Amino acid sequence: MAVPFAGACAPSATQSSGGPVQITFWSALRGSQPVVDAFNKSQSKIKVVFQQIPGGDQGGYAKLSNAARAGNAPDICTIEYMQLPGFAIDGVATDITGLMSDRLRSQIVPQAWQLTTFDNKTFSVPFDIEPMVMHYRKDLFEQYGISVPRTWDEFAEAARKVRDKAPDKRIAIFPTDGTYNVAAYAWQAGGQWFDISKGVWNVSMADAPTRRIAEYWQQLVDDGLLWLNPSNGKQYDAQIGQSLILVRFSGAWEAAAQMKARPKQKGQWAIAPMPQWDVSDAVVGTQGGSTFAISKDSRHAEASMEFIEWLVTHPDSLKARLTSGASSAFPAAPALIPVGSQAFDRAYYGGQDIYRLFDEESRKIRDGWVWGPRMSATQRVMNDGMARMSAGGTIIEALRHAQSGTMPDLKALGLSTSENSS
Repeated sequence: MAVPFAGACAPSATQSSGGPVQITFWSALRGSQPVVDAFNKSQSKIKVVFQQIPGGDQGGYAKLSNAARAGNAPDICTIEYMQLPGFAIDGVATDITGLMSDRLRSQIVPQAWQLTTFDNKTFSVPFDIEPMVMHYRKDLFEQYGISVPRTWDEFAEAARKVRDKAPDKRIAIFPTDGTYNVAAYAWQAGGQWFDISKGVWNVSMADAPTRRIAEYWQQLVDDGLLWLNPSNGKQYDAQIGQSLILVRFSGAWEAAAQMKARPKQKGQWAIAPMPQWDVSDAVVGTQGGSTFAISKDSRHAEASMEFIEWLVTHPDSLKARLTSGASSAFPAAPALIPVGSQAFDRAYYGGQDIYRLFDEESRKIRDGWVWGPRMSATQRVMNDGMARMSAGGTIIEALRHAQSGTMPDLKALGLSTSENSS
């Protein structure tokens, strides 16, 4: 298949002849049930039946794929940006270009649409856009006399200061399961792991910008300035809970997760922009973020799109999600940012208006990034490589291993491919 997304078809759009149209909605996003309840109470034409499913890596995507193969996928499914190309190629997420209103198009920031549009076809509607930011222990920074780093050189200096002043602590971990963290670092530095601009899937996971960030983080690891372990699991939870790390790099979404998981650390954390390679040209990548797609099995596409538009642009939708206390998602619709700023409880972060910071950082997201069509497989191979770092493996070896492991999957899909090896 020379054209990467030629196989996806627009869904049918039939309506119920009497009574409210009933549509099904699957999501792993926190706070979704209150949002659905608010929509159902707001009108009588459409009834949304919601099902909370596990996160993608915990079985949610397998459940969606199995349902699609059986012909009974939900009307609306939640798909993270990095997984969308694969679900579009497989035909699970369908081309919704003709269903979107001009109002909806204008409500969402261009950076988000770029991540859901391929070959001039849009396959899902962005919900949140998650610039990577730096969560840091404000109290410990002050205790050790550390200034918030503005550059990556300053971050390395801060890492040395933490190790020297508090040998039982480190400034951060290098996550051995952190493929998407490495992707965000590469994205910020100008890397381009995947590219479809010439009608083929070009793969280049060890390009010059990616080699630069790999060498940087490898040096921090080799110098003993970081803990080296997974970011999922009890070890990492203990490191945060016992104040053994001072910095976490993640998307805006993690603010609420931290607040809910560790209420006793209230007032100790703050959030800052990412360190930069060039402060005169500040850019960031993203970490996380979700979209809403209409599945190939939907028979109520117009009603589904009406709900999706309300879901991503209506103030009551975001209020319902945030007041549940379970989410700090940063909306891809700028008009909702003041709603988020007012609805989110600022007390945990010492009164900091984190939504204002997220807004500023979202404007720095570098254009042009494309996720690969089988990111779950790419992530698995990459994480396997990084897990070997404790036994002498390196980040750049993991990247090259991930690229070589990705190519057979692309070819098995019938995609035209090319690759750059460095």
